[in-house]
Amino acid sequence: MEFLEAHWGIFLLLAISGVALVLLVWMYLVDITQTSHAIRRNYPLVGRFRYRMERLGEYFRQYFFAQDREELPFNRATRAWVYRTAKGLGGLLGFGSTNDLREAGSIIFVSAAYPLLEEEYQIAEPLVIGEHCDKPFAAPSMFNISGMSYGALSSAAVRALSHGAAKSGIWLNTGEGGMSPYHLEGGCDLVYQIGTAKYGVRGSEGNLSNARMREVSEFVRAFEIKLSQGAKPGRGGVLPAAKVTEEIARIRGIPAGVVSSSPNRHKELKTSDDLLDMILRIREVTGRPVGFKTVIGSEHMVEELCETIVRRGPDSAPDFITVDGGEGGSGAAPQLLADHVGLPIAESLPILIDTLMEYGLKDRVRVIASGKLVSSARAAWALCLGADFVVSARGFMFALGCVQSQQCHMDTCPTGITTHDRRRQKGLVVSKKLERVANYAHWMNYEVDALAHSCGLANARAFAREHIRIVQEPGHSVSLAELYPYRGVKHVG
Repeated sequence: MEFLEAHWGIFLLLAISGVALVLLVWMYLVDITQTSHAIRRNYPLVGRFRYRMERLGEYFRQYFFAQDREELPFNRATRAWVYRTAKGLGGLLGFGSTNDLREAGSIIFVSAAYPLLEEEYQIAEPLVIGEHCDKPFAAPSMFNISGMSYGALSSAAVRALSHGAAKSGIWLNTGEGGMSPYHLEGGCDLVYQIGTAKYGVRGSEGNLSNARMREVSEFVRAFEIKLSQGAKPGRGGVLPAAKVTEEIARIRGIPAGVVSSSPNRHKELKTSDDLLDMILRIREVTGRPVGFKTVIGSEHMVEELCETIVRRGPDSAPDFITVDGGEGGSGAAPQLLADHVGLPIAESLPILIDTLMEYGLKDRVRVIASGKLVSSARAAWALCLGADFVVSARGFMFALGCVQSQQCHMDTCPTGITTHDRRRQKGLVVSKKLERVANYAHWMNYEVDALAHSCGLANARAFAREHIRIVQEPGHSVSLAELYPYRGVKHVG
């Protein structure tokens, strides 16, 4: 007994070593007998490290090897700017910028020789959406939160967004997953998104329900019909089965634990007339402004829509159009569609705005720009082109603490933003993160105005295309007004 007591550590070490040896032998046998992975079959045990290092490589590149401005979907400089802004640390830097103004596509704002003094600044009035509706929406903020569903996001994330939006005076889009109690908790302005599955506003047959729309309209400021989104044009929303909890299933009206897959279009929409009919119906039933969200593939869709509006009359027009660039991507999406389908916002936004102007509809239809517009400079660029509002999803995810781990669809988000794992959600403290959401929204609006002031403008609503230049090649930039000249009004019914 004394011998055992004196040497128990050695026996413990031998026991652990024995277990480890048995485990290694078992893994070796598994590797050489399995037929799925050639590397593991030819190099048992060692081959396993290949798959682990492949996964770890994403993180090593992000933190150690990638340069500040070369990573996708968002580079380190952009993410760090959002983090600092959300924490209220300001955007100051020393010893110069790492932004290479020789790179094609870089944006340069045209500084005024004699900018306005601070006492000459003017606060922009809220911009009204749907001024002809029974219940128009006077939106005070230029920068707002794009559609992200409860389900795709955790309850903690939605709560933080709701409270942060209320504190900063911006709107929050519900996403296509319906309106949850967490969207309502903060008391912010809500835009209700109606996806192709019509979650939350559908009847027993899956069609739009007037009764449900009236109920929802008491809590929201506008309705957005989702035709498509940047992450997956031509594909409906997808929520993996692991994320369809009992509560989410109840809100959406679907079975729990089963993949939530929306149709790739609204079954009743086949033409522009059908779309305008749906807009008119929702507006008449709810009294709220109604618009739609889409990814543009070519000029044809916008021209056909405008021709239909002119034929039917301006009252048939949507109150707003949200144009999402093909580079959008907060939702789970097939890589093929994310990589290759839909025009980027730099091409689709001028197509939409110029076509609306050509048909005399720009004053009637508000334009909301979306698609990687997470910085004040990019938001101001969209306003210069003619957008009325800018919305962001991933920008606010960064404000919540997203580290771009790209696990949104796996229910393993390490920051608690896109997972329903309660243990992981503990890292997202709502009382702290709502402050970051509010800070990010405040400073985005503030800095866009600061850019306007540097151009000699009273506020960001005065931006026009001549206030920005786009680098074409090193040492040569061109005015946005020259790249996209206003075509004027030609087609008025």
